[in-house]
Amino acid sequence: MIDTIIFDFGDVFINLDKPAIERSLFNLGVTPITEDMLHTAMQYEKGLINTDDFVTAFTAKYPSISAAEFKKAWNSIILEFPEYRLEFIEKLSTNKNYKLILLSNTNTLHIEQVIENMSLYRYERFKSCFDKFYLSHEIHLRKPDASIYEYVLNENQLEADSCFFVDDTKENTQAAAQLGIHTWNNDPAKEDVINIFDNSLFTNS
Repeated sequence: MIDTIIFDFGDVFINLDKPAIERSLFNLGVTPITEDMLHTAMQYEKGLINTDDFVTAFTAKYPSISAAEFKKAWNSIILEFPEYRLEFIEKLSTNKNYKLILLSNTNTLHIEQVIENMSLYRYERFKSCFDKFYLSHEIHLRKPDASIYEYVLNENQLEADSCFFVDDTKENTQAAAQLGIHTWNNDPAKEDVINIFDNSLFTNS
C-alpha cells in the first residue's frame, strides 16, 4: 500500500525549458558543452563547489562571457510555476493521506531563479506542503545515484514498496525502481502531476 509520494520538482511542478541552457550558452560562444563542463555542473548540483567557483570555472574558460551573462544563460531553463499545481499539492498536503517528500536535482542559482519567477511567498507555500524537502546541493547527493534514494528511505524509515516516485527523467525513475520503489516517469509534454491518481496503484487500492 502506498503511503508516501516522492516528487521531483522541475517539469513536474515548475515548467522547464531544458534545451535553453545549451542554446543560451551557444549564443554566447560556448560550443561544444564538454565533458569537464558537465562534470563541473554535476559537482555544483551536489553542492561540492559553491556558486562563485562554478561561475568562474566557465568564465575562465570563456573570458569573453561575463558572470552575469553566464548566470542568465544558466537560469534560462527555469520557467513558470502554474498556480493550479500549487493548489493541487496544497490540497494533497491538507488531506494528509500521504507523507509527501520533494527530491530535486538542483543548485543554488536555479533555486534563486525559481524564487524570483514564482515569488518567495509562493515558494514558501510550496515548500510547506512537504514533510521533507530535499535539494541535491543541500544533501550532497544526486539522482540517479542509488545513494540518494537510500538516503531518503533511511532518513524517513520508509519501505521502498510503500513509496511512489514521480520524475520526468527516465534514468531517475529506473534507478528508483531498481530499489523497489514504485515509479511514474511522467512526460511533461503529455501528462500532468495533478493526474497522479489515475495511476493503477492508486485506483486499484
